[in-house]
Amino acid sequence: MTVIRHFIDGADTGETERTGPVYNPATGEAHRTVAFASASEVEQAIAAAKAALPAWRATSLIKRADVFFRLRQILAERTPELAAIVTSEHGKVLSDAAGEVSRGIENVEFAAGLVHLLKGERAEQVARGVDVHSVKQPVGVVACITPFNFPVMVPLWMVASAIACGNTVVLKPSEKDPSAAIWLAKAFQEAGLPDGVLNVVNGDKVAVDTLLDSPDVKAVSFVGSTPIAKSIYERASANGKRVQALGGAKNHMVVMPDADVDGAAAAAVSAAYGSAGERCMAVSVLVAVGEIADPLIASITEKVQNLRIGDGTDAASEMGPLITREHRDRVESYVTGAAGEGATVLIDGTKRIAAGERLDENGFFTGISLIDGVKPGMKLYEDEIFGPVLGVVRVDSYAEAVELVNAHQFGNGVAIFTRDGGTARQFEFDIEVGMVGVNVPIPVPVGAFSFGGWKASLFGDSHIYGPESVHFYTRSKVVTTRWPDNTPAQVDLGFPSNH
Repeated sequence: MTVIRHFIDGADTGETERTGPVYNPATGEAHRTVAFASASEVEQAIAAAKAALPAWRATSLIKRADVFFRLRQILAERTPELAAIVTSEHGKVLSDAAGEVSRGIENVEFAAGLVHLLKGERAEQVARGVDVHSVKQPVGVVACITPFNFPVMVPLWMVASAIACGNTVVLKPSEKDPSAAIWLAKAFQEAGLPDGVLNVVNGDKVAVDTLLDSPDVKAVSFVGSTPIAKSIYERASANGKRVQALGGAKNHMVVMPDADVDGAAAAAVSAAYGSAGERCMAVSVLVAVGEIADPLIASITEKVQNLRIGDGTDAASEMGPLITREHRDRVESYVTGAAGEGATVLIDGTKRIAAGERLDENGFFTGISLIDGVKPGMKLYEDEIFGPVLGVVRVDSYAEAVELVNAHQFGNGVAIFTRDGGTARQFEFDIEVGMVGVNVPIPVPVGAFSFGGWKASLFGDSHIYGPESVHFYTRSKVVTTRWPDNTPAQVDLGFPSNH
């Protein structure tokens, strides 16, 4: 069985005293083993990043940009290879995995513009003979801790910007699907990135805690569940580090009475059940305003009748399995408990039947679920389920829909479907959520903007990738300059004035 080791200072390395299984979710078989890093191995990776920092920081911006241009070419040409790795460990269908790689490439393209992104500012003659300029400088060694659901895209969200800004990185991917991170590190190396600038350590809490506590790690980027994001933010910030920790979500899709029913239903199915609902931007709550609820539910029910669920390598599959058996059982518990909370299960995915066929019991498959009569206070409404479960909440008015969304603890993403421009504009103004879609069910910004939620969906003050990532991964230095001239020097103990 293949052992997935660490990638430190440009080479595969790693002890195997502690390991974990890596499953193929479609078959339920452990087909690889991943080494869990000891504290000393993580410290080795941090030391390699620290040693590589001075030379990488001194590398010209043009040479840094060249790495990203070459990396983009590698990713584009070898997308099928990388997508197959993702599918083999995560389970998402190949087309979805390829789409993830494509969105990751957007961030590489953004990072390739580093010559423009790292420009400072200058003002001359702020006082007689005095000029001021500012520069952006790297923060140092950065720890990037990424989730299982996007093993390519999220690492590229963090790593691309951090390295472009002149930092060095220790990446700790999810132990559930770690191979893509190793592939990315070697692709960076092939693109010309010097050894030690990007290091990968696999593992569990031991690895994470070592990164959070190391005095040589200056910033931490994290994406995961809210409880872990809060814990990481508190521990790392207490240790004096910059932290951006993105947490959970409960994304609502508000459908107004004037919306196109068929279009809204298609969007809801795509956003709720794509990637088996294992997306932090998946729609998990459908807010039906007024009389549109019944025709909307009828259209959704019709559209999912022939939805193909199966092995992600099968071109006929539209949805794959969940990441682990334990996660599948947790997701299904929300469906089995829905009736006890007063909701109505319209489509029961726990029966594990799709398109009239029973799903493979060996894999970590579940069917899609649709639940009506969901209300605030129910576990299936309050919790992030992270699976193919769509709950329907019925409200009477726009105002009630906005109040519902704004009252939820999470504020990651939200969408409204309407034909009315005035309603859409007002919704954008009223809603307390970080990312908003208007007739767009999954409003993940393109790489030139930044990704991030509000409330319990984000700990820290910087969103991820895009312009805010440049702010997060750099420190501003302001330089005030005056050169000697023929003016006689004078002693003045008063506070300096710029007049």
